Amino acid sequence: MPDERGCGSNDVIRVFVAARVRLYREGLADLLDRAPHIQVVGTAADGAETLGELATLEPDIVVVDTALHDGLAQIRAIIAARPEVRIVAFAVPDRPQDVIGYAEAGVAGFVTRDASAAELVETVERAADGEILCSPRMAATLFRRIGELAAERAPEPPLRHLTTRELEVVLLIGDGLSNRQIAVRLQIELATVKNHVHNVLEKLQVTTRADAAERVRAEAAF
Repeated sequence: MPDERGCGSNDVIRVFVAARVRLYREGLADLLDRAPHIQVVGTAADGAETLGELATLEPDIVVVDTALHDGLAQIRAIIAARPEVRIVAFAVPDRPQDVIGYAEAGVAGFVTRDASAAELVETVERAADGEILCSPRMAATLFRRIGELAAERAPEPPLRHLTTRELEVVLLIGDGLSNRQIAVRLQIELATVKNHVHNVLEKLQVTTRADAAERVRAEAAF
C-alpha cells in the first residue's frame, strides 16, 4: 500500500525533470510523459531553477540528472526546501561511493547510466508508491553501508548474526512482500527464500515473520 504521499495505481504521478543539457532534458520529459499515469509538469536546467518552480508546480517526483553542477548539494537543497517531494537520481554512476552518497542525501530512487527507459519509468512509479528500486549491486552496497553504520553506533551490532541476504529478505518482509514475491525480487528460488526466513526467525529468536521485521526495524534504529 502507498503511504500518505504515494500515488495509487489510478493516480497521475506529477513529475518534474531537472537536467543540464536541453536535448537530454526534453528527451527525458518526453519519454516519461508517454508513460501511463505519469504527467511531466515542468523542466529546469539547474537546481536553483528547479527550486523556484516546485512550489507552483507541486510535483510528486523530481528526476534529477546527476550531471547537474554539484548534483548532491542540489538534491539536498531540494529535499530541505520541499521534503514532501521524492527525488529520483538519474544517471548515477554504479560505484559504491556514489550510491552511498545519493542514498545519504535522501533520494527515493536510483537510475544508473546504463538503465533502460522502462527502468526509469518503473523507478519513478515505485518511488511514487514509497518504494526504492535499485540494482542488486546497488542494494548490496547499501546493505553494507547499513552494516558499517551499525558497527559505528554500537560495539556489538544487533543484527550481526544475519547475513546480507538474510537482511535483504527480512527487510522485504517488512515491506509486506510474500516469500514468492521476495524470490522474484531477489531472483532466487522460493525454497531458498523459505530457508532464509527460517534462519532469520531462529537467529532473531522470534516466531513470526512480522516479529522478525519489527525486530530488525527496531534494532536498525537503535
